[in-house]
Amino acid sequence: MAEYSETVLNLAASCVSDHETLDKIADALANGTRRSRQQAAQVLAAVSHSDAAAVSGYSQIFVGSLSRPEAQTRWECLDVLTRLCDVDASLCVDAIDGAENALFDEESGPLHLAAMRFLCKFGAISEQNSERVWPLVDEGIQCWHGDLEFQDMLNSLVDFSTGHLSEPVKSELAERMLFDSKNGRGALRRKATTIVENLS
Repeated sequence: MAEYSETVLNLAASCVSDHETLDKIADALANGTRRSRQQAAQVLAAVSHSDAAAVSGYSQIFVGSLSRPEAQTRWECLDVLTRLCDVDASLCVDAIDGAENALFDEESGPLHLAAMRFLCKFGAISEQNSERVWPLVDEGIQCWHGDLEFQDMLNSLVDFSTGHLSEPVKSELAERMLFDSKNGRGALRRKATTIVENLS
């Protein structure tokens, strides 16, 4: 679980027990200032860690917030949407365009990582989903290979490789990771090998 301040955790606990507080926080995300949006997104992400279903009614607010200029609001909302995939993936379909923009935003590593996590989670749900996100995931692998966040991205790719992927996606992912499985070092090689083995 991400590390949150005591203030954020207390607010998140209040949201779970009081729907009026939850509504106010969601409204701050939808209509607040830059700073209040960031704070609201962080609180709602903390809520989603303990009870993602509690924030499922605000899915369109999270999707809309992916167009905000501040990176933190976007990565917190992608974190929530990743968890909502387990509640009802249909709530997350409209987030793909925002996740694509986040994945290729050149200014924020945490934002790239959150986008990759979301796309891998959504894509692993069905063959159709895997084909929808694979071009983005594949481009992301190539774009951020070697970056600081790439090792964590590989964790999402390992999970993706165990999902309900179409045969073409399985084949292309295995081909993409084959070089690192043979020529990489350390954790990169281990994770790439795991992905290839999962797909064989």
